[in-house]
Amino acid sequence: MSDQVDLMDPATIECPYPAYERLRDEAPVYFEPTLQMYVITRYDDVRAVLRDTKRFVVSNRRMHPRQDLINETFVKAGGVVPAAAMTNLDNPEHRVLRGLYNDTFAPASIERLAGYVTDLAHQVIDRFIDRGRCELIRDFTTPFPLGVIGNIMGIEDPGDLARIKIWTDAWVQRRGLQQSDAEVVRTTELEVEAQKFFQPIIDRLREDPEAPGLLGEVVRAVVPEWGNRRMNDAEAQTACLQEMFVAGAETTTSAFGHALKILIENRGLQERLRADLDLVPAFVEELLRFESPVQSHFRRVTADAEIHGVLIPAGSMVNIRYASANRDDRQFDDPEEIRLDRPNSGRHLGFGQGTHLCLGASLARLELRIGLRALLERLAEVWFIDGANDFAHHPNIVVRGLKELHIGFTAAARQEAD
Repeated sequence: MSDQVDLMDPATIECPYPAYERLRDEAPVYFEPTLQMYVITRYDDVRAVLRDTKRFVVSNRRMHPRQDLINETFVKAGGVVPAAAMTNLDNPEHRVLRGLYNDTFAPASIERLAGYVTDLAHQVIDRFIDRGRCELIRDFTTPFPLGVIGNIMGIEDPGDLARIKIWTDAWVQRRGLQQSDAEVVRTTELEVEAQKFFQPIIDRLREDPEAPGLLGEVVRAVVPEWGNRRMNDAEAQTACLQEMFVAGAETTTSAFGHALKILIENRGLQERLRADLDLVPAFVEELLRFESPVQSHFRRVTADAEIHGVLIPAGSMVNIRYASANRDDRQFDDPEEIRLDRPNSGRHLGFGQGTHLCLGASLARLELRIGLRALLERLAEVWFIDGANDFAHHPNIVVRGLKELHIGFTAAARQEAD
């Protein structure tokens, strides 16, 4: 390329798509000097990396460039260094851990939640419907998916869920690789607060075989592959915060914010959905392609690999950009358009692919489908509040989400199901 693309520039992080297009065309394997990683941007290449689980692995003892500082802070603050999550484990360890969750997150099990999820969506809308305006991220897109995963886990107190949201935000912010040392310390200290909240719950659930909820099932499970033992404290803490609340709520929150922004900006699309709510699932797939909640992930290279003539040496780190792949015109016609009739929309990589396909994909789709339908039914007209929005995103290279979205609306009566 004639000049560099600065993927770590705040303006690029705020709107990365022009940079992605340029990299796909000119440098599909790009060495990012700040991250010291090879960035992969084309659809076929991202998919090939995801499927090559021998040369491109997720296991990495240093999950963060400041991992030593993070570990030291956990200990100083009186916490435990969390164990590796599923997203940072390869098989067979990944398969064993995933098996503890598979039944709960199987598509058939998730569909049985539809009635509860529908009721919760309307209950959350009821809290702000009479005001005629809301800040959507705070008032709907956060409490709705957080409430769903809280119900699955057996933690439903609104006060507890509000505190957990602070802790999941801290985890996501640190994972986004945009923090100073002081900010890394602070977000790690917040995670220790989460650990001190969860530990008594973990201890109680281990001793109570009748306690409901997925968390109890997971921490009580005796795993043959681990020498017939249960999760230790470090593993259980990872299960609580990262596996369940971060993975189970954060990305769906981000997707909802972009969905409403897109619909307000595209009146014709909004009217099509209102006229035929059966089109909502198609919109959900296009949403996940067009504004991928998880923008990127990481792999470690175990053996020299060559892509498009670029040698990626063993030991290197690779940053795979799902969001770029999902707008690659080599795979998707007119990728900058939302097309409800797109024949291959389901081939997007919004949930990854292969071994590490997102465990919560079925739950996220259910929440988005039901939540968007409820919003379209209950909010008859929707608009941006003048002067209240800058449409800024959280500075993060992994998860892309709006900070705020202030909307006004006219209310419609709820149409009860027959």
